[in-house]
Amino acid sequence: MPSEWIARHDQTVTLKGEWTLANYRHIKAALQQSDTRTEPGKPTDATISLDAITRLDTAGAILIVELIGVEKAQAVADWAAELPKEQQALLVRIAEAMETPLDVDPLSYSRISQALASVGQHMVGLWSQQRQLLAFIGLVVATLFQLVLRPRHWRLTATVAHIQQSGLNAVPIVALLTFMVGAVVAFLGATVLQDFGATIYTIDLVAFSFLREFGVLLAAILLAGRTASAFTAQIGAMKSNEEIDALQAQGLDPIELLVLPRVMAMLISLPMLAFVGMLSGLAGGAMVTSLSLDISLTQFLTTLQKDVSVTHFLVGLSKAPVFAFVIAVIGCLEGFKVSGSAQSVGEHTTSSVVQSIFMVILIDAVAALFFMEMGW
Repeated sequence: MPSEWIARHDQTVTLKGEWTLANYRHIKAALQQSDTRTEPGKPTDATISLDAITRLDTAGAILIVELIGVEKAQAVADWAAELPKEQQALLVRIAEAMETPLDVDPLSYSRISQALASVGQHMVGLWSQQRQLLAFIGLVVATLFQLVLRPRHWRLTATVAHIQQSGLNAVPIVALLTFMVGAVVAFLGATVLQDFGATIYTIDLVAFSFLREFGVLLAAILLAGRTASAFTAQIGAMKSNEEIDALQAQGLDPIELLVLPRVMAMLISLPMLAFVGMLSGLAGGAMVTSLSLDISLTQFLTTLQKDVSVTHFLVGLSKAPVFAFVIAVIGCLEGFKVSGSAQSVGEHTTSSVVQSIFMVILIDAVAALFFMEMGW
């Protein structure tokens, strides 16, 4: 069985030549064709001589260890003392590495530890997410201040187009939803107050709830689900198609070109939609009080004018720009986070909706506490 790397005389197998990575494929084929092994994958019982090996690297050492076995390779200094010390050390090191099992048993943790670890991972992710949001808000605000002094860079056409998409096209759904919620609030208020003979205060209930909370809150939640997802999907598709990279290569600022028109459109659209929502909610309450409580529209308007001050309207409307800015920024930020896959677009679109709704409700709760402490 003479070959360039293997020679056999009786029970002695002589390994010779350069056992290196460059010859790995040929040596492997020669070993498979030879009869140096009793069974596939088993070390040979023949006497091995390493005297004729001229060069040896890691790839060749692996083949030798597979041929002679791990135990024999670790004791190479006892039976192959003529081999250079460096090559002996290499064989021993490879044998020790091959002796270590590759399958490592996973560490077992208790359910309490796993639950705490999961909570910790979510908290770390939430903290990182909020840091990115704050950084992106700062970038948008800084770009906005720079753009105020350069009117020629204003994207009026894009802003008007987004106002139509996010504002005017959303009027029917906002009006319908707030009208139905106004009717439900009036019906529930009338049902409870009727037991106390105070059904007239249903008007105040509907007015306070929609002027201060429901009008702007329902409009913001609708835009969070409708517009924030659209912003994320649009920018995410551009990111996956490398269109944003193309804009940057042309020297254009994606924040100025893509984010600011959407932010400005939301700042204009949401207050208008909140106003529509307030009027629709009051209309729904007026319909229920007229049909169920025999309160005429004239009486409804008179009571509304007498009992409800304009402060409640201003308090509710003052939250609209804050909600609009947060929704637009979150939608655009999640779009920039999209990677190059369609699955990533879907994941970040879902994330933008969830984050927007969560932030809207959180800010609304904080604002309610603030206005209550201020007595407004």
